Order: sequence, then C-alpha cells, then structure tokens
Amino acid sequence: MEKVISKDSAAKKSASAKDVDDYLSTLPEDARDALEKLRKTIKAAAPKAEEVISYQIPTYKYHGPLVHFVARKNYCSFIVASKSILEMFKSELEDYDISGTTIHFSVENPLPAALVKRIVEARITENEARAKNK
Repeated sequence: MEKVISKDSAAKKSASAKDVDDYLSTLPEDARDALEKLRKTIKAAAPKAEEVISYQIPTYKYHGPLVHFVARKNYCSFIVASKSILEMFKSELEDYDISGTTIHFSVENPLPAALVKRIVEARITENEARAKNK
C-alpha cells in the first residue's frame, strides 16, 4: 500500500522552507528517507552543484538548473529539466511514470542510485556544453 503524503502538512510547511534540510523535515519519515537517499546520490554525482530551494523545492544548480526533487501527495518526483536526457535513459525508466521532464516514483519503488548518478552526470555534461557555447 502506498503511503500518502498529506498536502496540508507537507506542502504548506515546505512552501516556506529556508533550505533542503528544512524542506525534508516537513515530510513523513518514509518520503524523507527516500528523498534523503536521492539527495545524497545527487550531491555525490555533482559535488560542485549549489543546493538551494527554488520554486519552493530542493534544486541543484551548476551552470544553471541541474535537477530538482519534490514530495507530492501520492508520490515523489525527480525533475531532470531535460527531455533529451530523459530520452537517453528511456529504457531504464520504463517502470516509472514520466511527465514532461519529471520522473515520478513511490517510496516503495525509488529510483536506483546508479541511474540517478548517470542522469545527473549527463545533465552536468549538458549544462557545461551549453555554458561553453554561450
């Protein structure tokens, strides 16, 4: 059975989060644990990325927006911000719901750390190339 994250408690409290720790502290334990693991993987793959709250959600910036994550009522999301990157990993993401540039997952079926690492590394490469061509 999927754990439901209350919009009233998590979403309203996280709207005023000052940093990622504050954001995560508003979530139910299972969602917090899942997103802490995602956060750890992102930070390991992108040690130079700046961790901020942007659009009221955890965001990683490196030569522009890199990736984001968020907890919603019935799922969590990893926002890749690049359709071309999602297309590169399409076959590995078949078990997940994709909407635009966002991968939705449940706390029971989180994204594999190795896949997240490769996606973040691909986004770094994409952002560095874009920065170089400016």
